[in-house]
Formats: sequence, C-alpha cells, structure tokens
Amino acid sequence: MDSVYFKLPFCNLKLTQVNNRLCEIDYVETMGSPKKTSNSLLNDVLKQLKQYQISPDFQFDLPLNLKGTEFQCKVWARLQKIPSGEVITYGEIAAELNSSPRAVGNACRHNPISLVIPCHRVVSASGIGGFSGQIEGEKISIKQQLLAHEGVEI
Repeated sequence: MDSVYFKLPFCNLKLTQVNNRLCEIDYVETMGSPKKTSNSLLNDVLKQLKQYQISPDFQFDLPLNLKGTEFQCKVWARLQKIPSGEVITYGEIAAELNSSPRAVGNACRHNPISLVIPCHRVVSASGIGGFSGQIEGEKISIKQQLLAHEGVEI
C-alpha cells in the first residue's frame, strides 16, 4: 500500500493504491508527505488528475480496487457513466436501480474513489445534496467547486 498527496486549487487529496490499483481518494485538510512517488500507478493517477485540472472533460482511465456491497458497486458503476458537466439526482439513479434515493446517497457517501468515480455529479431533487457524508461546510464547498470546474452551477 502506497500513498501520495495532490493539491487541487480548492482541496487536498490523499491517493492510495494497493497491488497497483487505486483504492482510495481522501479529501484531507492538510497536505502530508510524500508529494512525489516512485509508484508507477500513483504517478499515472497524478498525471490524470493534472489533466482533469486542465480539462474537466478528461476521462479517467485507471485500474481500481473497489470494495463495497453489490448495491454500492452498482451505484458506483452508474456514477462512472455520468458525463462531465452533467448531473443526475439520487432519485433518478434510485429509479434505475429499483432502490431509494437514500440508499443511493449512502452508496455515494461510501464511494472510496470520489472524483474518479464522480459522486459529486449526483444532486438532490431540490439542490446540491450531500458530499462525503456532509450536507454543509467544507465538503459541500468542494462539491460546488468540482461542479463549477465542470461548468455546472447549482
């Protein structure tokens, strides 16, 4: 297991890989060490994040190590189909998966690779919804800035 830190203009990320598969992206308050890595996968993740910074339409192509329930994995697979610059509601995904909006929101909350698996593109029917288990504060600000980067204003 190796980790590296990356700074976006509006947040700090901790990227973790195991067995050459990306397994976690955490939003962290402060940048830790290391900020450079010799791990080829993490270097590829850094390169792709830089491309996303330049072009919000960039499509991530990374090997992932996802651990979740069958339902969570279905939600995460659906999230990967949401194009940059577009949003979908929890309810719309729930209807597709014969579930409830709350269950979809819970799966989004447990998304271990947010940004690459774009849970920030899922909103409530009446507003921005939550992000990383928060409905206000710093994480919502990150969600708003990710969406603004992609041309979406909520």
